[in-house]
Amino acid sequence: MCDQPGKCSSNSFKFAAIQIGAGTDKALNLQRAASLVAKAAKDGAKVVSLPECFNSPYGTEYFKLYAEKVPDGESCRSLASMARQNQIYLIGGSIPEADGDNLYNTCTIWGPTGDLIGKHRKVHLFDVSIPGKIHFQESEALTPGCSYTTFDTPFCKIGVGICYDICFAELAGVYAQKGCKVLVYPGAFSMITGPTHWELHLRSRAVDNQVNLTNFKKFYN
Repeated sequence: MCDQPGKCSSNSFKFAAIQIGAGTDKALNLQRAASLVAKAAKDGAKVVSLPECFNSPYGTEYFKLYAEKVPDGESCRSLASMARQNQIYLIGGSIPEADGDNLYNTCTIWGPTGDLIGKHRKVHLFDVSIPGKIHFQESEALTPGCSYTTFDTPFCKIGVGICYDICFAELAGVYAQKGCKVLVYPGAFSMITGPTHWELHLRSRAVDNQVNLTNFKKFYN
């Protein structure tokens, strides 16, 4: 990816990875996201992404409280407006999605016209229990997704996962076989487990598949 006019190949573009720590006020979370997306677009970004669970605190106790329908919920309407107003491809990090009796950790993807062009439900749920340090079970609240997610841009094809999905090499391999040149994994990882292997997985997926990896994480305690 390159932002130097006259020195880039025809499919080069600027990508912006936004990091925000979400609080309990959903409206404020959306307002902050919109402001940062607009700034990234003003700086020349053509593809922008928000982090995992950007509209709510990250925790199993919050998912149901902040869950919305896709694509009709408040957060989706805001994401569509961000993409349309800034004429960008917007990877909407993720939000808790309500679908019938199930909850999903879902990334929505929006085109420059504000249309929904893709949706990825987190496939690999993060369950961890380290005595005295952390006990966190996404599977207590969420249902896993079961599909691959790619989308086309004028620059290249992009594959999308969410956080813990990056730990599974097969998903990245499928995306590479499908012709993706950039893989995006919005994440929110714990400080107990994240620093140990997050960058290692990024490097591994990139080298294994000869693709560009982008990640933007918010660590939580």
